[in-house]
Amino acid sequence: MASGGVSVASLWTEVNRCGQNGDYTRALKALTKILHETKDDVTALHCKIVCLVQNGSFKEALNVMNTYSKVLSSDVVFEKAYCEYRLNRVESSLKTIEGAAEQTDKLKELYGQVLYRLERYDDCKSVYTDLIRNSQDEYEEERKTNLAAVVAATSQWEKVPMDDLGLPESTYELCYNAACTLIGQGQLTEAFNKLRQAEELCRVSLADDSDVTEEDIESELAVIHSQMAYVMQLQGRTDEALQLYNQVIKLKPSDVGLLAVTANNIITINKDQNVFDSKKKVKLTNAEGVEYKLAKKQLQAIEFNKALLAMYTNQADQCRKLASGLHTQNPGHPRPVLIQVAQLCREKQHSRAIELLQQFSDQNPESASGIKLTMAQLYLVQGHVTKACDVLRSIEEFKHKPGMVSALVTMYSHEEDIDSAIDVLKQAIEHYQSEQPGSAAHLALVREAANFKLKYGRKKEAISDLEQLWKQNTNDIHTLAQLISAYSLVDTDKAKSLSKHLPSADAMSFNVDVDELENSHGATYVRKKAAKVVGENLPKEQGQVEIKKKKKKKKGKLPKNCDPKASPDPERWLPMRERSYYRGKKKGKKKEQIGKGTQGATVGASAELDASKTASSPPTSPRPGSASGSSAAPTSSVVPPRQQKPAASGATRKKPPPKKKKGGKGGW
Repeated sequence: MASGGVSVASLWTEVNRCGQNGDYTRALKALTKILHETKDDVTALHCKIVCLVQNGSFKEALNVMNTYSKVLSSDVVFEKAYCEYRLNRVESSLKTIEGAAEQTDKLKELYGQVLYRLERYDDCKSVYTDLIRNSQDEYEEERKTNLAAVVAATSQWEKVPMDDLGLPESTYELCYNAACTLIGQGQLTEAFNKLRQAEELCRVSLADDSDVTEEDIESELAVIHSQMAYVMQLQGRTDEALQLYNQVIKLKPSDVGLLAVTANNIITINKDQNVFDSKKKVKLTNAEGVEYKLAKKQLQAIEFNKALLAMYTNQADQCRKLASGLHTQNPGHPRPVLIQVAQLCREKQHSRAIELLQQFSDQNPESASGIKLTMAQLYLVQGHVTKACDVLRSIEEFKHKPGMVSALVTMYSHEEDIDSAIDVLKQAIEHYQSEQPGSAAHLALVREAANFKLKYGRKKEAISDLEQLWKQNTNDIHTLAQLISAYSLVDTDKAKSLSKHLPSADAMSFNVDVDELENSHGATYVRKKAAKVVGENLPKEQGQVEIKKKKKKKKGKLPKNCDPKASPDPERWLPMRERSYYRGKKKGKKKEQIGKGTQGATVGASAELDASKTASSPPTSPRPGSASGSSAAPTSSVVPPRQQKPAASGATRKKPPPKKKKGGKGGW
């Protein structure tokens, strides 16, 4: 026993030394030997559990606690809850904490983490507020950071504005959480500036540490850059956002939640374009442990985008499977049904899509407004306008909205169902008469109803609307005129009595400035004022009569070669064919054949130059059989031919005439 006692003491010394040095693996070996000697040593068991937790062996630590639960009792409540939390058994961890006999500060810290994971933000806020108020230690800044994260999550996921808790922004984590809160409130510009500030604080704080490399800094900044890209995307700066998202992906950060969110946002930018890149990015959203890093709404958004991507890539079965799974998880959410309907419409199954929408609206009337709008759109695509109107009129939430009333009246008018259109206007007017009498929307609907009835010849039905409008504003002459016109068909006496309220013609005419009207922008004709003549305004002497200048008549112009003495042709105004002396064109004369024969020759010229065809031309040589010395015609009158002188040696030669082109249209 003595030797055994000395041995156990030395082992405890070894455990103490290893615990101070952080060598928990070696401490476990010593504790195993101690427990071999004394199996139920509570202190040794507790130390072994702590060493296992420090080494990340949460399952082994939990097994030890479950095995020796009777011995350990409430001594290891925190360790058990922590191991369950790290093993993502959040509900079990919550039960362990709530079942503890005493709520220590450690348990409260863990309790806040568990509540945050369960998205119970109001309870989580209360826990951290109490911790910050009642504790003073070196972990105060971390508690404020966690409280800022709770405020940001409430703003983003629940869209609930929270009171300003006066949290500082001294660190980049606090500044980042403040930016997330602004994003949830829709203040994108302020949020982007806050993210810039968080980036600068992060660089400054990490630059002081010599062991931190530039790659470590960029990895730490990845979450800030991804959030900045998200703000850019919301602002419509998709190209800049896409570039920043891809930079984050290239860094390959260790946070699988950050990678999944970044990849999902890239997919939303790609939409139905660049599908190959989207299919690669989807793999990042399927990484192990993503479901424990993101909120439920983030996970739902990722699953929705997976279903849409399957639809765009023509994976109909995969799309239906994902949409069906989403519907099972969220039976009252309309988006899974809308995805299934979109897939059916791509397959030209509009009737089946309408049946699915009708079934969902019957089962979930509280969220059926968007579904019914989609149903109406599908009916319009099929050309069933009346059915679409019936569906729209069944939406109580939008039934009496001015936009809905306008759409219904337009569609009923297209179908020439004027009675139904008037009924829609009547119901809307009655609704505003009871809810908001005399409001601008109410009077606008009455005005439109009156104009609509007058347009389609329902003057009798328009009387009540016009009277209501005129009572609201008795100075409205246009409404009064419409009312008198309507009464003229029903009650002429009433029309005459109302006409007394019209202003007189003289009173109306005095209000019109003719010169201003003519010089206005919309005048189509402007009267030109006569130019002022110098001396025009001089006073005239008595008896002086104003002499009007007579215009001189201009003489008409006569045609050329006109003989003024000869009488003009009385038939000169008639066409040539209708004149009495017209004999028509002469026929039988052949046109000279131009272009035939040698180049440049004409028929008339060749005949004139042919001496053999002229009878009077003398022969140029003696005829055969005649005597050489016989006398001929007198030669005194014949001009002998001239001989051409020989050309000089330096004389130029004449160019031959140009040749005619082949295949042309007679051109040269």
